[in-house]
Amino acid sequence: MAYQMGKYRLLALDLDGTLLNEQSEISEMNAKWVKHAIEAGVTVCVSTGRGFPSALPFAEQLGLDTPMITVNGGEIWTKPHALHQRTLLDSDKIMKLHALAERYDVWFWAYTTEDIYNKERWVGDTIARNWLKFGYYTEDAPILSAILNEIQTWEGLELSNSSPHNIEINAQGVSKASALMEVCRMRGYDMSEVVAVGDSMNDIAAIRASGLGVAMGNAQDEVKLAANVITGSNQKNGVAEVIQNYVLRA
Repeated sequence: MAYQMGKYRLLALDLDGTLLNEQSEISEMNAKWVKHAIEAGVTVCVSTGRGFPSALPFAEQLGLDTPMITVNGGEIWTKPHALHQRTLLDSDKIMKLHALAERYDVWFWAYTTEDIYNKERWVGDTIARNWLKFGYYTEDAPILSAILNEIQTWEGLELSNSSPHNIEINAQGVSKASALMEVCRMRGYDMSEVVAVGDSMNDIAAIRASGLGVAMGNAQDEVKLAANVITGSNQKNGVAEVIQNYVLRA
């Protein structure tokens, strides 16, 4: 059966908790329906908090030669390996964020344009690197809340999360929503022609800004409240369901 594109021309898919199941795999059903969307002429765009190196294998698995949004919008790619735009996070802010992580003794990680660093392996010269994102992780809710309360008073930061147990920090103004707007500008699309699918706070602005904002069944409650529709969970091929129900017509 040949499927046709409906009114939506761009499908923006988060990876973890959305396109990927709990084993970090793309299910056969999701892969099949993404392929149908591509064949119908829909632009499928990976939109993730991950850095480019860890997002790339999934784009390659799906055979995507389309724009990618990585590190929550800190990087926008015209297609895999072709960088369009990059927004850095100041090194002095990274040093402050790192000092706070050490003070609270929580797990942390950070992306530079070259590599990823974390609590077990931190960089020697912070100033010399080009930073994109910093993140905290702890299942101790009061500590996570204390960290969030402190950094909310700092200027020049964009705060989100990719799970209820973390905080992700980019440069102010960087989000999947602003990145999607730039992708639309590049491709000549309107945001009303975008379907954005996700599960976490780093998806919420894109979900609100798109023609159709979709929350996964496993999404955080606030994300579900922001969405137009709620699909199945990432364990139950929620992305395939979105494509079948909203993106394609038979």
